[in-house]
Amino acid sequence: MQTILKLTKEQSPIRQWLKGVGKYSRQVVIGLGGSAKALSLVELAEQSDRPVLVLLPNLLALTDLKEECEQYAGKDLTLTEFPVEESLASEMAIASMPHQIERLKAMIHLLEGRKGLVFAATASLSKPLLPPKVWAAQEFSVRVGDDWGSLEALVDRLELLGYQGQSQLNRPGEYARRGSIIDIFPMNRNLPIRLDFFDTEIDSLREFDPETQQSIGEIETVNVWPSQEWQFTKEAYPAVIKQLKEALASVKRKRKYPELLAKWQLHLEDLITQMENGEEPLNVAYYLSLFHSKLESLLAYLPKDSPIVVDDYARFSEQSALILEEAGQWVVDQRQEGIWLPETDFVLNPREEILATKHSTSFLASIQRGLGQLHFDAVHQVEFRPMLEFFSQMPMLEQEIKRLEKQHMTVLLALSSSKAKEQVTQVLEDFGINFIYSDQKEYVQGALQIIQEPIQSGFELPMDNLAVITERELFNKRQKRRKIGNNLSNSERLKSYTELKKGDYVVHVNHGIGIYQGIKELVVSGITREYMSIAYQDGGHLYVPIDQLKLVQKYVASESKTPKINKLGGTEWAKTKARVASKVEDIADDLIDLYAQRRFQKGYAFSKDTKEQAEFEESFGYQETPDQLRSIREIKEDMEKPKPMDRLLIGDVGYGKTEVAMRAAFKCVMDGKQVAVLTPTTILAEQHYETFKDRFKDFPFEIELMSRFRTQKQMKETIERLKKGQTAIVIGTHRVLSKDVDFLDLGLLIVDEEQRFGVRHKERLKKLKTQVDVLTLTATPIPRTLNMSMLGVRDLSVIETPPANRYPIQTYVMEQNGAVIRDAIERELARGGQVFYLSNRVETIEQKRGYIESLVPSARVGIAHGQMTERELEAVLMDFYEKELDVLVTTTIIETGIDLPNVNTLFIENADRFGLSQLYQLRGRVGRTNRLAYSYLMYQPDKTITEIGQKRLETMREFTDLGSGFKIAMRDLSIRGAGNLVGQQQHGFIDSVGYDLYVQLLKEAVDRKKAELEHQTPQQEKEEVDINLNVPAYFPSSYMADEYQKVEFYKRIHAIDGEEAYREIQDDLIDRFGVFPDEAAHLLDIGWLRYEAQESGCLSIKQKADEITVIFDGKASLLLAGESLFSCLTATQMKANVQMADGQLVLCFRIAKRTPDSFITELRRFFQKTHEQMEEMTHGAKGK
Repeated sequence: MQTILKLTKEQSPIRQWLKGVGKYSRQVVIGLGGSAKALSLVELAEQSDRPVLVLLPNLLALTDLKEECEQYAGKDLTLTEFPVEESLASEMAIASMPHQIERLKAMIHLLEGRKGLVFAATASLSKPLLPPKVWAAQEFSVRVGDDWGSLEALVDRLELLGYQGQSQLNRPGEYARRGSIIDIFPMNRNLPIRLDFFDTEIDSLREFDPETQQSIGEIETVNVWPSQEWQFTKEAYPAVIKQLKEALASVKRKRKYPELLAKWQLHLEDLITQMENGEEPLNVAYYLSLFHSKLESLLAYLPKDSPIVVDDYARFSEQSALILEEAGQWVVDQRQEGIWLPETDFVLNPREEILATKHSTSFLASIQRGLGQLHFDAVHQVEFRPMLEFFSQMPMLEQEIKRLEKQHMTVLLALSSSKAKEQVTQVLEDFGINFIYSDQKEYVQGALQIIQEPIQSGFELPMDNLAVITERELFNKRQKRRKIGNNLSNSERLKSYTELKKGDYVVHVNHGIGIYQGIKELVVSGITREYMSIAYQDGGHLYVPIDQLKLVQKYVASESKTPKINKLGGTEWAKTKARVASKVEDIADDLIDLYAQRRFQKGYAFSKDTKEQAEFEESFGYQETPDQLRSIREIKEDMEKPKPMDRLLIGDVGYGKTEVAMRAAFKCVMDGKQVAVLTPTTILAEQHYETFKDRFKDFPFEIELMSRFRTQKQMKETIERLKKGQTAIVIGTHRVLSKDVDFLDLGLLIVDEEQRFGVRHKERLKKLKTQVDVLTLTATPIPRTLNMSMLGVRDLSVIETPPANRYPIQTYVMEQNGAVIRDAIERELARGGQVFYLSNRVETIEQKRGYIESLVPSARVGIAHGQMTERELEAVLMDFYEKELDVLVTTTIIETGIDLPNVNTLFIENADRFGLSQLYQLRGRVGRTNRLAYSYLMYQPDKTITEIGQKRLETMREFTDLGSGFKIAMRDLSIRGAGNLVGQQQHGFIDSVGYDLYVQLLKEAVDRKKAELEHQTPQQEKEEVDINLNVPAYFPSSYMADEYQKVEFYKRIHAIDGEEAYREIQDDLIDRFGVFPDEAAHLLDIGWLRYEAQESGCLSIKQKADEITVIFDGKASLLLAGESLFSCLTATQMKANVQMADGQLVLCFRIAKRTPDSFITELRRFFQKTHEQMEEMTHGAKGK
């Protein structure tokens, strides 16, 4: 890509500047902008052997420029960033990990001296860091063949570097130990590393995938860098305590401000006590200067000959002054609050840092403003013009090309897609303009050429006779963002809702609700096995063998409902279950009625996709997610069938449901039919109307809006046009359902959030539904299990993957602090954004508005809460949506369906009072665009720090690490969705038996009734084989200690369905935990045996002394009679007695002196043969 600039002339200012880098200590380049700037920086990185540091005024500019450079950089360049919060209060808060991980990667990039670009903002230079020698001295390498003396030595070394021990790795900065295996996720790698030890020597090093935990490939060596920027080691405590005691003595001597001094004294005493007890103080970062006397800026990490580029020095200087002023204010505020702080600079001065540097520095400026006092060795004036915009007006393009040709310019038409290439080729041929196709390797001087490159914006460099025109100028089309790999989003595993912790409520299908007590090893009849322990009422205890896991589910119900614990052996549970089962029958009947009606109805079969459809889809400015593509495919297939579609599309706000709906609408109008889009609120109608208008602007379809915001006259005209078929798409509230609204030929009805319409409207909808294709959209997450039970009854498409949101939401957990709130609101408003302030008490919400107005007098503040009328609420939300308000102080009522992409800062008061899942959902209201979003979770300041203590901090940390993808895998959210789908009155029933069992009962009822309707016999689930062998079969804790992983593997073993699955689990165990012991081998072998036995119709396999008795069910006993059985027995070397008892075949195998391995294998071979034999006989019978 950078070769475009090779077309510039030798004496070009850009070339002269690039040549001067390293030669001159200071240069200035005036006038360079747009994509030419990004291309020049990539060119500079290519020519330098060392990393180039690029400094920008703020984080927003940093992200934009880095992202564009990523489009142009070759694979040999490393691009990293060093993001630091612009406000010290935020920087000092407990923050989420993404920023810290990025910073550490940038520090490593600089110290390793790798070729590339490191992007930093003004605030980046204000952050004090350890001297590079001190920080880098902690790094160590791990190689195959290294002998560590003991595995503990490596673990201690990792903990010293700040790595946190986990049972499974999800992100950089973590390690896990399992027996002879240690997993590490180093800071500078995209994938974690697995170290396999033979005794104390490293036998192999492998990269592995954090999602599947499976190894990918071998490597020889890896460097392990610290996982934290600062070090607060316990060894330094005595020296720090000494300084604190001196400070305390000094405070006691002072006489001024006695109240404040008393608070400081208390605070210092607390700190000293904590550290003397070996505890890390809560805000340890405040005392960095006591741990390290010498601190330096990021510039100290630059290799000696690395160049620096400062973009927009004038704004950089302004920002620098602002940072110092805010930091000073923060220190004053903290001291006023009674917190003692050391006499030190908490931030460095970015402007002074840059002026004092010895590195070759280039300053980029659009004009010479703000550069007066600097001395430069070279000044380069670039003549740069942004390219003219053509807005698809091709005659204008023709004139511009002719003008450029007259001036002997080299003109590059940079197009990213082959479709755009075809389009432009056609236009140029129509106008008779000569052009050529070029590739990156060779551009032709002085010619008009088409190149296929994703350049963001066009420009003209008249002095270099070079012009670049992109799709942005041609068709007003933004470049589709390439998804930048982010090793956080998917691998940060939101703790699975099926993960059981001790103390969780569980449901045993036969015994009811109890409390999970963990996995216990018990010795029964001399054999050690593992059991799941469940406590019941009145001290009852149930031990469930691990192979009966299927009978136990985690109890999940609507919002944190505490269930009633059952009594073992009581009748109450059986009654509850029977009551729910009969209720479930009614729901199943309703669902089946709907299913039957649709099955026999004729609808309209839409045509296959047209060329225009492909154009419409191509003009979508973003990369579709796999879920979006799948949903679109499913909807189109439904539309092309002759029966009416009734599909539910589920996906959270901002996940791209509207785009999917618009593609369906386009397909409909292309067949000359009309589309009605129904929304429950005026504001949603308005929003959809704007979106549809924008997407359909290049196509000749009339789109109308029907809502309260339209006059009577406008409404009348719309109704008239709908009747005549002049309006193709109408979007509106329930007004569209009124009796006076008639369509000429309605083909598709799109309903948004159907559950929010009233009963009357739902009835009208039901009538419409039987005649046309219906697509219903909802943002309420509905769990997969329920989807499965509805399959074939109501078709579902689910969008679970969020769009390629490039930045995780930056989350802070902090004491409520006016300075931070003011600061964050001012910064959000400065970038043209808006703010949600969540205060969940209606009584004090007015006071809260006053408080925000006093903090930021320039902000326009509104309020929204549940006690307002629907109209009042809608008016406020409309004002907020139309940017008439800057801050909305609101309760948790924040409209779920409304997409407010401009809101990217969220404050939540008393965050510690919300459940994790609720916080997760609230936090998802921001960060819906490509802007960095901030979420501040605040708790009330406590008078003394010790009360909050370590425990409070841990809970808060949980909030910050909520994962960066807004991926709802949280069960309690799903439950609300379940209620919506089957009707609110079901909640009580879901609560009484727990969610999973409820779904299981519903699925069984629906399957049964569906089979009856279609005159089929419902599929019977095969009965579980009862296996009881005197063999220790379990995972010893010395091999696998983590209960979560144990349960995961027990479930996988229970689901083995043949040799492939068996081998896969074997490989996984060896890969993740090392060579497995005999007990684990037996467990696996019995898992495979169970599958083959179940498929053969076996009921039980029981061992007594030297004999194993096998009993078959009636059907299998008939099939295996006579010759077939003897043919099966040839597969095993064990002798067997054969008899029939009560119509069941019974075999007694004598195992004599055989080992468990041997007799389990022999049994499995026998059942494999039986399984094969029975399949042949069943298929043979069907064939006849």
